[in-house]
Amino acid sequence: MAFIKSTPAVKHFSPPPEKKPSEHTLLCHRAEQFLKKQHCAVVIREPFKAATREQPDAIGWRDGVSILIECKATRSDFLADKYKPFRNDSGEGMGDWRFYLCPKGVIDKSELPPGWGLLYATAKTIQKIHGFPPNTLWHHKPFQGNKTAENIMLTSALRRLSIRGYLPEIYHGYPVRCQDCGELVR
Repeated sequence: MAFIKSTPAVKHFSPPPEKKPSEHTLLCHRAEQFLKKQHCAVVIREPFKAATREQPDAIGWRDGVSILIECKATRSDFLADKYKPFRNDSGEGMGDWRFYLCPKGVIDKSELPPGWGLLYATAKTIQKIHGFPPNTLWHHKPFQGNKTAENIMLTSALRRLSIRGYLPEIYHGYPVRCQDCGELVR
């Protein structure tokens, strides 16, 4: 009698379908791009987490000024925001400049906390609705951002680069010419 060895059926693995990003996530990505267009040299956006109370949706730094953007996809999210401790004490919050970014109609400029600006996300652009300074007035800050929390966030980002071995790249700036021999030196 012959035995036929059966092989188990091959199970095909198919990855789970990719989830469509939430409206909030899309707003965070747009906020990041917007801050880069405003000449922020460094921008950090959600889902970056650091050991700070506030976890900004997007924050950027330019010319010694920090710019925070809080993204609100729904009205209920905006209404809940005012109960956060760092919203009640402006000295606890991050950002020398602070803006809400939302779809048109979610927030009206009459509802903004003092000093806050408003940006509307349309299909193709981000509209500056209220409180956005001309390029030459960024140093007239409405807030003194929580520099300790901002430094913790920046240090956390640099530490992650250091752990992965990328931090030494900061020393590879533009090549310069040696004054003695004329060779290009990095």
